[in-house]
Amino acid sequence: MSPRLLPEPTPETRHFWDGCREGELRLQRCTECEGGSYFPPRPFCPRCGSRKVEVYPASGEAILYSYVINHRPRPDMGTEPHSIAVVQLAEGPRMMTNVVGCAQTPEALQLDMPLKVTFEKQTDDITLPFFTPAKG
Repeated sequence: MSPRLLPEPTPETRHFWDGCREGELRLQRCTECEGGSYFPPRPFCPRCGSRKVEVYPASGEAILYSYVINHRPRPDMGTEPHSIAVVQLAEGPRMMTNVVGCAQTPEALQLDMPLKVTFEKQTDDITLPFFTPAKG
C-alpha cells in the first residue's frame, strides 16, 4: 500500500497539528466579536476579520452530520470501503474526517450519532484526527 497522502502544516495551521500530535483537538475563536469557534484554522475571524483570535482545546465530542461510503480502492487507503464524513463538533464548527471503529455501512453510520475524536499517528510530525462512535 502506498503511503497515505498527508497534510503539510503551515504557520497558520501548526497549532492544530501540534495539538493532534499531543492528543488534543484544537479550535480557534474570536475574542473581539465573539462569533464562536471556527474551523479550518486561519489567523483571522471568518465573521469579522479580526486577528484577535485564540486557540483552545475542544471537547472532542461531535455528531455525524453527513457522510458517503467510498467503495473505490485508493492506493493510500487500502481496498476496504471507508467513510468520508462531515462531523458537527460540540463547539459548533463542522469538519471533514473519517469515522473509524465501526462497520462502514449505512446501518452502522447513523446521522446524528454521537462521536468522539481519536488520533492516529502517521509520522513523527503528523497525527490525524478521526472520529469513532461514542460509548453510552
